[in-house]
Amino acid sequence: MSLVKRIGRAPAVQQALGILAGGYLRLVRRTNRFTVEPAGPDAWLDGHSPFIAGMWHGQHTMISFMRRPHDRIATIISRSADGNINAIALTRMGVRVIRASGARGRVLRDAKAKGGAEGLRAMLRALKDGESVAFSADVPKVSRRADAGILTLARFSGRPIIPVAVVTSRHWRFNSWDRACLGLPLGRGAMVFGDPIVVPRDVAPDVLETLRRQLEAEMNRVHDRAYTLVGRPDRVGPHDRVTHLDRVTHPDRGAAEPRAGTPA
Repeated sequence: MSLVKRIGRAPAVQQALGILAGGYLRLVRRTNRFTVEPAGPDAWLDGHSPFIAGMWHGQHTMISFMRRPHDRIATIISRSADGNINAIALTRMGVRVIRASGARGRVLRDAKAKGGAEGLRAMLRALKDGESVAFSADVPKVSRRADAGILTLARFSGRPIIPVAVVTSRHWRFNSWDRACLGLPLGRGAMVFGDPIVVPRDVAPDVLETLRRQLEAEMNRVHDRAYTLVGRPDRVGPHDRVTHLDRVTHPDRGAAEPRAGTPA
């Protein structure tokens, strides 16, 4: 391990970085003018609470913006060293962080094999106790393809999945597998809540797949709608694996992505 990584993983350094990250997120939240859809959603959200907020993985830092003062929200972050900073920042944003592996895979047996049963149990307890849970819906390392893990959580908890998108007009786009975005201050923002999706306890495999596709489509819809509200397109579409050369050769596929570390 390099010296920089060793320093970056020191508890004191990670604590400081987490506090700075939390302060920065509050700055972004306060200095962007946010539009919310549906308008005036408080009564509607309260009627569905506690719920599972389904998000695409690249929005995991800004999903805390959806939290209202009276909301109790939990999310799950792995116990990896890289997750420590995110955990500290989100805690400072008022989100309770569960440190465990997520529930992944098409059946519970797979989740247990990957250590996800612990995370699944923790999220079920949170929902039972009245906390809403923010949960990334992607297949691991496959951006914007819904995994069955979030459906498993909905199935065993009996709580609805509400797709959520939070975007800002000014942001920093990272060259990561999830095409993560970090909002910048002094712009426009949008929070869009989608139609609830309920997963029956005794669901047939073919119906589960239908619900998975429905969830994926609704999450893409709210994501696209959020970018429309801030007045700019989302330049990374579902399952986008198009290279820079492909974009030059096929301009209808969209403009090339900015390099990592450049504002979009």
